[in-house]
Amino acid sequence: MHWSQCAACQHVFRSGYYTEAALNIVFRGTNESQVVGYDLERQRYVSAQMIEKVLPYQTGGTWLDVGFGNASLLFTAHEYGFEPVGLDLRPQSVEELRRWGVAAHCQDVKGFELSRPASVISMADVLEHMPYPKVGLHAAHRLLQPGGVLLISMPNSGSMVWKALDAGNANPYWGEIEHYHNFDRDRLYALLAECGFKPVRYGISQRYRVCMEVIAVKA
Repeated sequence: MHWSQCAACQHVFRSGYYTEAALNIVFRGTNESQVVGYDLERQRYVSAQMIEKVLPYQTGGTWLDVGFGNASLLFTAHEYGFEPVGLDLRPQSVEELRRWGVAAHCQDVKGFELSRPASVISMADVLEHMPYPKVGLHAAHRLLQPGGVLLISMPNSGSMVWKALDAGNANPYWGEIEHYHNFDRDRLYALLAECGFKPVRYGISQRYRVCMEVIAVKA
């Protein structure tokens, strides 16, 4: 893995992307924590805190979770009155979520269509996995209703914790094979604005280490 940095905007990204054949190998397995239904009760509390940050802006409608992982966010959103829909590139995860009675699709968000616009789209630790994040954000903008909410979480490469991990040569994200990008807050906000979103809330994510959580509204 080789990381590069843009001289103009300072964004950090992988110098190269996987082929389709390589992606099939990567998506063949699933980490234990990403299995649908994993640690269901404890994850419910984490998801509830995320959802409650969304409620000042949207309180119902379709909640589309891109890269739903263990699906806790969708399960909990359903409790709050949202209609859950999941997207994931792991076929086994999609099949399992359907067994739980939740609409799920094994498809890239770029070409996905909804019968009606979503009120909320979540990309929880997903955008940094996309070779071209702008494409994913434009798709989210297209799928959201006017005033719809985008919920994003990801590692914050500008945080002091990240810098401390770097100083101790203990930063796990430089070796995360599914990540293509490392964002700091400023770079993420600039990209959101470029794709038609207005960030309205910043917070600390409890999902993973060194992560930020951003609420943005479709402008």
